[in-house]
Amino acid sequence: MIRTFVVAAALTLGTAASGFCAEPIVGNWKTASGETAAISSCGGSYCITLKTGKHAGKRIGNLSGGGDSYSGEITDPANDKTYSGSASIKGSALKMRGCVLKVLCKSQTWTRM
Repeated sequence: MIRTFVVAAALTLGTAASGFCAEPIVGNWKTASGETAAISSCGGSYCITLKTGKHAGKRIGNLSGGGDSYSGEITDPANDKTYSGSASIKGSALKMRGCVLKVLCKSQTWTRM
């Protein structure tokens, strides 16, 4: 009886802990243009892939980091130009920023779906 309880408790804790391990950036986001982008774990970083719109299926970014701050590369799907990028999360908002030479920057905010 005690052994059954210990096994059940361990399984419950393991399942609960796995829910807390996911980074807040992972999930589906509505972009500034209204398309859906999926951010998922890939090879120790996070890949951004468009799920809807003209460029659906296209990978547009690769970020690394954790918590509420990430950095990496972001590609404009319209012209295939890649920029140094960063992302920060506050609540259900993801602020994406892409820069050329760290001087000319453009930002947009995505919303968690």
